[in-house]
Amino acid sequence: MKKRHNQILVGILVVQIILSVVVFWPRSSAAVAGEPLFPDLESGDVVALTITDANGDEIRLSKVDGGGSTEPAGVWVLPDVDDYPAQADKITPLLDGITGLTTGRLVTRTDASQERLQVAPDDFQRRIEFETQAGTTYILYLGSSPSYGATHFRVGGQSETYLTDAISTWETGATAASWIDAAYLSVTLADVNKVTLENHNGTFVFVRAEEDNWTMEGLAEDETLTETNVTATIRQAASLNIIDPLGKAEQASYGMDEPNAVATLETDAGTITLRVGAKDPGDNSYVVISSESPYYVRVSEYSVRNLVENTRDNFLELPPTPTPEESTDTQ
Repeated sequence: MKKRHNQILVGILVVQIILSVVVFWPRSSAAVAGEPLFPDLESGDVVALTITDANGDEIRLSKVDGGGSTEPAGVWVLPDVDDYPAQADKITPLLDGITGLTTGRLVTRTDASQERLQVAPDDFQRRIEFETQAGTTYILYLGSSPSYGATHFRVGGQSETYLTDAISTWETGATAASWIDAAYLSVTLADVNKVTLENHNGTFVFVRAEEDNWTMEGLAEDETLTETNVTATIRQAASLNIIDPLGKAEQASYGMDEPNAVATLETDAGTITLRVGAKDPGDNSYVVISSESPYYVRVSEYSVRNLVENTRDNFLELPPTPTPEESTDTQ
């Protein structure tokens, strides 16, 4: 009898576990019935976005007339940075997720739960304010994630908090880097024929030889070029990724009157000039401007270190260290 009783208890426990998994396991939005939270809104109706994170970082995105673009609906830009181009293929999925939100996975109806779930007006993971072309503004709060693939959210002005797998905090960054093309300058190394580098250590001129290797002007007969160092330096001048765009207007603080480095790349298609300005002591980034872009941007210290710091010796193979001669003295 006791054995039978234990079997019943085990069976009840198994049923409870199964029910818990069914109730709390993240499910796709499509699998849960519910009313649309924005029934009359389509992603193409949204013309502006402001995303704020828990640290106070904020990014504004807006859609502007393409000015001849193949996209008749306009293009996305960063309005606070002289309309620096944003990537629509990163923004459109977010808008599709927002406009597809439903009431299907209700968590709570109480205002008291908002802080605990991090969807309160003053306690959130993300605050997303978006505006439509009709001038209507909405606010959406993204909060904690109780399980993989599920995020709490609440529409501003409403008490109800829901779950969704359509959008998450990791894909709604509040910095420019989350929404732009990281590549600032990208020149194929094989297309570069000549490079002139000027920094505080001198002027260095590299020319591609017929054998497709590099030579340096002024190289003495007994000197050998370290091509790996040369190639690494040229690659830094030809390919740069952005940390943060700054805008089109030059500021005195950018240090372009006396740049730390100037690299001039000559290709069959023309000449490209890259200027490396002031270093930020806070994060050690550098301001740069390329002749290929109207925008000043910040790049990492590592990405331009060779351009700024290299001396002539960095491009040469060092002579072997002499081996100390053995003493021939005898007792």
